[in-house]
Amino acid sequence: MRRNDDYLPVPGEEKSTEGTQIDFRTPTGEPRKQYESIRLNSLGGGEQIGPYFADGQRRVDYVLTYPIKKPEAGHRKPSRFVENGIMRRLRRSMSMRSSRAPLQPPEDPEVAAQEQPSSYHDDDKRFRRAEFEEKLLEMEAEFLKLKMPTKEVYEVNQGNNIVENIRLLIRKVTAPLHPNVEAGRSQNKKPLSHPFNREKQHLFDLSDRDSFFGSTTRSFIVNELLYEEWASYSVFYKYQPISLIRKYFGEKVGLYFAWLGVYTQMLIPAAIVGVIVFLYGCATMDDDIPSMEICDPRNNITMCPLCDRACSYWKLSTACGTARASHLFDNPATVFFSIFMALWAVLFMEHWKRRQMRLNYIWDMTGFEEEEEDHQDHYTADYELRVNEKSLKQEHSNPTKKEKVKLTCTDRMPAYLTTFVTMAFMITVTFAIVFGVILYRITIKTMLHVSSYSAARSNIRATVKTTAAIINLIAIIILDEIYGVIARWLTKLEVPKTEKSFEERLIFKTFVLKFVNAFTPIVYLAFFRGRLVGRPGSYLYVVGSYRMEECAHAGCLMELCIQLCITMLGKQLIQNNLFEIGIPKLKKLWRRRKSEMDSEQEAERNKTLQRYEKDHLMGTFAGLSPEYMEMIIQFGMVTLFVASFPLAPLFALLNNIIEIRLDAKKFVMELRRPVAVRAKDIGIWYNLLRGLSKVAVIVNAFVISFTSDFIPRLVYQYMYSVDGSMHGFVNHTLSYFNTSDFQAGTAPAQPMNLGYKVNLCRYKDYREPPGTATPYEFTKEFWAILAARLVFVIVFQNVVMLMSDIMDWLIPDIPKDISLQIHKEKILMVELFMKEEQGKWYAAGDPHEPDKGGPSPSLNSPLQPRWRRDPHATPAANC
Repeated sequence: MRRNDDYLPVPGEEKSTEGTQIDFRTPTGEPRKQYESIRLNSLGGGEQIGPYFADGQRRVDYVLTYPIKKPEAGHRKPSRFVENGIMRRLRRSMSMRSSRAPLQPPEDPEVAAQEQPSSYHDDDKRFRRAEFEEKLLEMEAEFLKLKMPTKEVYEVNQGNNIVENIRLLIRKVTAPLHPNVEAGRSQNKKPLSHPFNREKQHLFDLSDRDSFFGSTTRSFIVNELLYEEWASYSVFYKYQPISLIRKYFGEKVGLYFAWLGVYTQMLIPAAIVGVIVFLYGCATMDDDIPSMEICDPRNNITMCPLCDRACSYWKLSTACGTARASHLFDNPATVFFSIFMALWAVLFMEHWKRRQMRLNYIWDMTGFEEEEEDHQDHYTADYELRVNEKSLKQEHSNPTKKEKVKLTCTDRMPAYLTTFVTMAFMITVTFAIVFGVILYRITIKTMLHVSSYSAARSNIRATVKTTAAIINLIAIIILDEIYGVIARWLTKLEVPKTEKSFEERLIFKTFVLKFVNAFTPIVYLAFFRGRLVGRPGSYLYVVGSYRMEECAHAGCLMELCIQLCITMLGKQLIQNNLFEIGIPKLKKLWRRRKSEMDSEQEAERNKTLQRYEKDHLMGTFAGLSPEYMEMIIQFGMVTLFVASFPLAPLFALLNNIIEIRLDAKKFVMELRRPVAVRAKDIGIWYNLLRGLSKVAVIVNAFVISFTSDFIPRLVYQYMYSVDGSMHGFVNHTLSYFNTSDFQAGTAPAQPMNLGYKVNLCRYKDYREPPGTATPYEFTKEFWAILAARLVFVIVFQNVVMLMSDIMDWLIPDIPKDISLQIHKEKILMVELFMKEEQGKWYAAGDPHEPDKGGPSPSLNSPLQPRWRRDPHATPAANC
């Protein structure tokens, strides 16, 4: 099995590379005793760090698990042949990477293992304990160019500028919020690190080789610390121990939780401002003139029916509750909040870039991209299989033709067409479900109007809005799970060349499908509902006799808010939390049921299992993509339609506080420890976040302009109001309709519902009244408001974008102190090599110093390995 060079099996306290394989027996052929991991009480001390082999000297660096067939009468030999083939390939790959003797035990390890009792194994699993030779670790560290600590330790300047002093003050004030984790080294001192080179071993701190290359994180101690200081809900108010997370799980997982922590931290000011905006709406509710006019029964405004035949005329004052509630989210403060959230998104992105750069410096990951360029040719297993199949076909058809075989676009064209058609079909399914919910709303509204229950007739709008939002939520959750499976299947069909390409393609497909799934109902409510309706006497119908739905008089913003609230809370509560807790427990119950053992038998079996076997029973790590995806969708909910739901940052903050501890507990207690991956940044997720923050500006501009009544109110107040106030605004937005102009079969079945005959009814639109030269045509007020809306979108978008770009330009991506420290490290490294060169000259007996005018060869290319390996050779660590 091939692994990418970015993967390290077990992250050490500083760095570690581990990866060869040995058998279960001693050189004499005696079975080794089963071991149990040794637990320490502290991170220091001279005790052994478990687990070890029976001799107490050799550490078990890695445990390899692979499937085997059940021993049956007619299949033992083929099964053994397959298993021996696996082990032979592993040993062959080891020997290719080393100039030493092949790493092959005296006898076949698989044969030796099969002679052992296997009652403690799963029926189809086999375990191998692995120890890695020191020379192999040195080779792997040199090839991967891992930065290892040298003997030189230098003082880290804290700086004397105002920003640094403020940062230190904040750290002192927030000291109780930091986790109680022992620091391995003083924060004022840092070892000078450089890519490892076997020819320069004397420069590195090899005083304790176990600590240099070994699994010195003290896994079980760290696990205990992570559980107490990270995975416990009682420490929800504390910062995360990011350095400890990185040491135990690797840089990639560490970066995810660091990003999640920064995102959650930045949600605090957004949540506070959102609550203030909401409270402002509550405080000014009684002073809002339009809602007061709607609620005043003395206005005696009769409205046209909301549906054909079943619905009758109604009084505008009955919409008082909806109008007052709409003011909570549709007020002048929401415009300010939209601008604030656009700038907040920029600040969040800049803050994360600076935090990421600081972590890269602390973790010695600066320059990782340049070092990674030599390791991009490690292909996926599926790609190699397809290439081999194509090569065999080519050799069979033309044996004399010798050329490098690779998969071309032509080879992948069927997969690309399948991907395009399937994704288009899935998006169409999403649109169809949203359309089905629209028909549900139209139907249920008509049914409630003709209902004999007075309670049902009195709460028609609330019932229809809430139930439709819940149906949308259920559809979103179900389709999310289906789309995740389909996206992975489509990505496998394309046979990406590398693991990185596979991951990026999978993320893109999953994001597109899930984003469309989550936001299609919201986009419909924000921009389409109430605009494709028509007017009384000339309504728009779909699927025969279904009349398109209208917005309430106060607009569709309230319904948009309800949909956002239910979708956001439902996804976070059900999909992100209950699923993460419930599904692993259901899987555990299923495994227990499948094993046909009762609780006592299972307890007895657990007593005989080794630590690695118990870990194997845990859930499989499925990658970080699901974790990132749910946060990206949440970020979209927080930023895209925040003008209609200012409480979204607060709900996101409360969810993330729980999410961090829930994910921590899952990683520490329920999942197998993932293979550590080196990473410098969060990859494609940053581009998605940046894209969403840009789109959010445009979306909020359209929400404020077209969904809310902000622009019509401004136009009325400054162009049509007699006294410059909002008095008369409601009457200004209502047009007249002559009830004799109803189409045949659409007039109310009970026209005397209000107790009198209605000749003229009102509806929300800007149209000419009946009896004029152009009845029911748009008035000049409609075109003036439309022009104002478009102008507002253009101005809002450009002003906010300009402010965002200015902030982006003013805030440097790299903190000044980190930039200075990186420069200082380079100078110290040059001085270290200069001293080494001078030492070589003196040791050679030359009394003269080397020419200072020309740099020495080692300075031109320090610590570059002189060997290269076959790019197709199988790496050893991730067997």
